[in-house]
Amino acid sequence: MSNYSIFLPSYSVGEECYKEIPYVARKYGKKAVAIGGKTAMSKAKPELLKALEGTDFEITDFIWYGGDSNYENVEILKKHPEVINADMLFGIGGGRACDTVKILADMLDKPFFTFPTLASNCAACTAIAVVYNQDASFKEYYYMKTPAYHTFINTKVISDSPAELFWAGIGDALSKEYEVLFVTRDKPMYHTPLMGHCISTICTEPLLTYGKQALEDCRQRKPSFALEQVALDIIISTGIVSNFETHEAQPDPKDDYYYNSTLAHCVYYGVSTIPAAEKHLHGEIVSFGVLCLLTYDGQIRERDKIMAFNADMRLPVTLEEMDLTTEDVDKIVKKASSVIEWQFVPGGASEEKFKNAILETDEAGKSYLAQH
Repeated sequence: MSNYSIFLPSYSVGEECYKEIPYVARKYGKKAVAIGGKTAMSKAKPELLKALEGTDFEITDFIWYGGDSNYENVEILKKHPEVINADMLFGIGGGRACDTVKILADMLDKPFFTFPTLASNCAACTAIAVVYNQDASFKEYYYMKTPAYHTFINTKVISDSPAELFWAGIGDALSKEYEVLFVTRDKPMYHTPLMGHCISTICTEPLLTYGKQALEDCRQRKPSFALEQVALDIIISTGIVSNFETHEAQPDPKDDYYYNSTLAHCVYYGVSTIPAAEKHLHGEIVSFGVLCLLTYDGQIRERDKIMAFNADMRLPVTLEEMDLTTEDVDKIVKKASSVIEWQFVPGGASEEKFKNAILETDEAGKSYLAQH
């Protein structure tokens, strides 16, 4: 295997964590430009400015990231005078805003820090970005050497985020442990993927223990202990696993691996091709995909436990809850079989088995809802 480096995420968390910025960023300069979503920056800006009062640290501008993580927006930002003159970049917002800043910083070789304003995914601390085409369709993954130099998780800001996105974040994080343990089952587990494998085992329990209370606290805009635990699970725990479980080998591609996700996300990519399901969120669909994965793998008792959790959280347990029918399943499977996640399924993925797993999960979900 060729030489490689691993850069671990670091983070600050809490209602006043922005006060740590001058210390954390002190070695990289005094001027930052903030780039993010419009709503996200409107929520974070007052907290950032208040935290930096009386310091010699300056945020020179707050710039909209363009609305999607695509190369076209990155090229526009590259030419912005404040970006050119900044010592460092601050990425503020959700996954697409953070991914845009990650790509921009990597291309410009500037230090960058992330400020997630909602807990819906782990993009704030991963070294991979999702790139979209201008029509919002998926284009490719962009790999950088390092994650953000530091991630600031302000629980006051996150508690003021849309509860629906926090809810979907729980659904997405629910996949991490099950997908990683499944996909690595027959793989050689040397140090780095083994670390990810082990850390993945702590990703489910906090969701089951604190998820419902955390969601209610988010609805009440309350930065509680439960909300903090779930936010850390969604952003940090799953993000660390992602960094360990993805490796783009250079120059020898035989050392590549992608153990970060598998069949639950295959369900998502398949469902994303069905127009009727467009209004449903990524993590919402992935949570149903977790049930399909467990069915595919014969873990019926575990599936039923997670099905009960999903139903209690109002996450989907049937196709109908995502505006899908059994007639859509063939199209879902066809798309699923074309993505990278499909390639690493233990023993080789079976389209017929996957289709049957989706249909069986749907029937089990209908039965569960009828009984409860």
